[in-house]
Amino acid sequence: MAIKATIFKAQLNIADMDRHYYGDHTLTIARHPSENDERMMVRLLAFALNASDTLAFTRGISSEDEPDLWQKNLNDEIELWIELGQPDERRIRKACTRAAQVIIYTYQPRSAPVWWQQLQGKLERFDNLRVFHLADDCAAQLALLAARTMQLQCTIQDGAAWFSSGEQGLTITPQRWR
Repeated sequence: MAIKATIFKAQLNIADMDRHYYGDHTLTIARHPSENDERMMVRLLAFALNASDTLAFTRGISSEDEPDLWQKNLNDEIELWIELGQPDERRIRKACTRAAQVIIYTYQPRSAPVWWQQLQGKLERFDNLRVFHLADDCAAQLALLAARTMQLQCTIQDGAAWFSSGEQGLTITPQRWR
């Protein structure tokens, strides 16, 4: 029998002063059995950094045809495709042809710079691609906030995100690689 996804609930309050977006989101996150808390919390951070009323989690890891998050318009066209980790060139190329805008968030401190050095030149032709890196141990610190039921606040200003739960919090400034 296959292991089922673990369900997490999050109340996420976002104050994004850079984009003038303010909202409360009640989110249900299905954490795939092969996904760890770090990756799940990076998904939540990516949601907060790009929040809108139409941004949604997808089947993610369990689907090769879908990103981790996406935003579609009323015509079912993909406006925003968000990937986590270190996707291969073929997957990035596919995303850039299917979506108006593609964002990749990397978070592995040792392997992400090597991945970026190998692909950077090959990705120059994609004008709709942005790549961000979460430096140091941001993902590990985010994982400490993970709980089955979460009350989270995210304040974004000048490219930095203050992500907190109760008394615990951290400031994350994604490095723009592209």
